[in-house]
Amino acid sequence: MKRFIRSQPAIAMILVVTVCADASSSAAGSNVELWMRFEDTLTSSRDYDNPVQEAKVRVEFTSPKGTKRTLSAFWDGGRLWRVRFSPDEVGRWTYKTLCSDKSNAGLHGRSGSFECIGYRGNLELFRHGELRLSGNRRYIEHADSTPFFWLADTVWCGPLFADFEDWKVFLKDRVEKEFAAIQFVMTQWRMAETDAEDNRTFSGTDRVAVNPAYFQRLDRYVNAINDAGLLAVPVLLWAIRGDDNPGYYLPEDQKIVLAEYMIARYGAHQVIWFLGGDGRYSGENAETWKRVGRAVFHEDQHRLATMHPGGRSWVGEDFRNEPWFSFVGYQSGHGDDEKTFRWLNQGSPSKEWGNQPNLPVINIEPNYEAHNGYTYRKVHTDHSVRRAAYWSLLVAPTAGVTYGGQGIWGWHTKVQAPADHVSTGLGSPWYAAKDLPGAFSMKYLHKFFKSIEWWRLVPAQDALTEQPGRKDASKFIAAAKSQAGDLLVVYLPDGGAVTIKTDTLEKGLHARWYHPRTGGWLDAGKVEQTRQTFKTADRNDWVLLIDPQ
Repeated sequence: MKRFIRSQPAIAMILVVTVCADASSSAAGSNVELWMRFEDTLTSSRDYDNPVQEAKVRVEFTSPKGTKRTLSAFWDGGRLWRVRFSPDEVGRWTYKTLCSDKSNAGLHGRSGSFECIGYRGNLELFRHGELRLSGNRRYIEHADSTPFFWLADTVWCGPLFADFEDWKVFLKDRVEKEFAAIQFVMTQWRMAETDAEDNRTFSGTDRVAVNPAYFQRLDRYVNAINDAGLLAVPVLLWAIRGDDNPGYYLPEDQKIVLAEYMIARYGAHQVIWFLGGDGRYSGENAETWKRVGRAVFHEDQHRLATMHPGGRSWVGEDFRNEPWFSFVGYQSGHGDDEKTFRWLNQGSPSKEWGNQPNLPVINIEPNYEAHNGYTYRKVHTDHSVRRAAYWSLLVAPTAGVTYGGQGIWGWHTKVQAPADHVSTGLGSPWYAAKDLPGAFSMKYLHKFFKSIEWWRLVPAQDALTEQPGRKDASKFIAAAKSQAGDLLVVYLPDGGAVTIKTDTLEKGLHARWYHPRTGGWLDAGKVEQTRQTFKTADRNDWVLLIDPQ
């Protein structure tokens, strides 16, 4: 689990029971299923000019076993406040409130209780429980120790721009294609000054004022992600240079105010946080973000967090020892040149995963399908997507990878270039782009890794007798195996032959070829020699699997 050093500051609220329309939430006095969301409504006894600046409310929850967890409530317009909480024990929970404004009888000294019962649904996300780091800190797992394979889709603008019925259609499609998570931006940013209803997230700079209408609309979209059985992965503060990105232009204390509000509002959902988006986090800027992270994340929230960095930048060494930093997310980006390929398959991702303390390593923004490459302006194909994905999964201990498609990430409703990203090329409408060939490739990728104990894989380039990627990084062959030597996975981006040092493996194993474009298999025979050559059926990309089956 993460290490934490800070508890949250006090916050403000009042108790009024309300029945929530959302099936996965509950009001006081109702039963709440394990890992789902309890919600109670609180009414302030006075008005504030800027509630998020003038009042802070903390709610202390006590579990059936006596464990205490303290979370924040959030302002939701007028005198209305809410608290949301995800229980992790079955039985009777109690809670009490503490407001920074102790004279506010509606927000200070209130108490209540609810009953938590076992989860009765069939969604894997909830059936296995909330997410945490594995015991060896190499991958993400559920509370019951079931490994969680991170396969996310990039939909940065989706919740901001999508019609809600369209959003549900899209999520249903992503479930069918076996995605596990949805990455999106939670605030206004360079691509979206407002949401589809012209709501801004907040106003002001030196003293931000939150707009509840923006988040009230957003609630339905975030709820829908979890209700579909998908993990929500929001960027809290987009941070690339620019006066339209709050992670860049807001002062440090206001970054904290805005991030704390969103964490209070959505921390009871099944989420993993990206604190900053697309920034360059080095030097004094890294120190700023470390302080923001320490201020907004704490152990009682039970949610993992990381940074989303700019292309080909590595945050592992700057943030690895931060108590709130849960895994190394990196962006190999959208380049189509030798330098980009070599950085991914032979650079920081492949070299620095072994540094201590252990953390999962996940490529959270490889090249987007149907997006122009940055150097040669060639359109990234489904092959480009698969190559980056399999490289990412095998050059560091396998934990997961993210997909992106042009037309999806900007949520296009017609053929167009993304706003502020004209050079990336035209993208199809979301309803066409959702069926790009690479999205189906991700389904087959997930099926492959689900068929093996992927969490046991570590990089094993020494299992190969030669590496064509040394001369041409686009031809890099990635290999990973179990430490026990009973499982080996090799990805060949351009087919051909590969010779394996099979004396590093257990005896009596069998080889098969996996077709990453269709999910089919071809037998490759028994492993019988100390060095054995395997050859693909064509010059397309293939995956070689050697295991006991």
